[in-house]
Amino acid sequence: MKDQDTTPAWYVVHTRPKCEHIAAALMVGFENVEAWCPRIRFQKNTRRGKVWFVEALFPSYFFAKFAPAESLRAVKYSQSVIKVVDFGGNLTPVPDRAIEELKAEMKNIDICEVEVGVKVGDTVELTEGPMRGLKGIVNALLSGADRVRILLEFLGQENAVEVPMSKILTEHKPRAVMAAR
Repeated sequence: MKDQDTTPAWYVVHTRPKCEHIAAALMVGFENVEAWCPRIRFQKNTRRGKVWFVEALFPSYFFAKFAPAESLRAVKYSQSVIKVVDFGGNLTPVPDRAIEELKAEMKNIDICEVEVGVKVGDTVELTEGPMRGLKGIVNALLSGADRVRILLEFLGQENAVEVPMSKILTEHKPRAVMAAR
């Protein structure tokens, strides 16, 4: 048995879609296994209004710290786990420093709130009213009641329309916002 197999290290665990947090939570009960599933919480404008979402930072993956000789079988065959990520059949640990940096980026909490904002120049789509479905470009952010001015091309000409932020869909993705920090 290799020395590496008896030393606890962080590994990447692949799960079924949308089951990362469940699989990680189940591993809390395992002896000598530490699981960490970083997640993001964000509010998104949908066609039915603003809705809060909580998703894994890395969809279908989380991190687990364990000694393969002792706990690989338990981790590998845990509920919702597809496999422990390997390269050419060899388990490859994630450096402790990488996990520490990621935890620092997440402010040492499991669920980090990400604000997906709108800025001048963004393309947005109207979600309500007679112009529902039309896309326009944000021209200005206005004070009071979170309103924006959008330039819409309608009937062959550009028109400026003021709408509440809650009535628009943005093309920003929360993971991209998180990566840009």
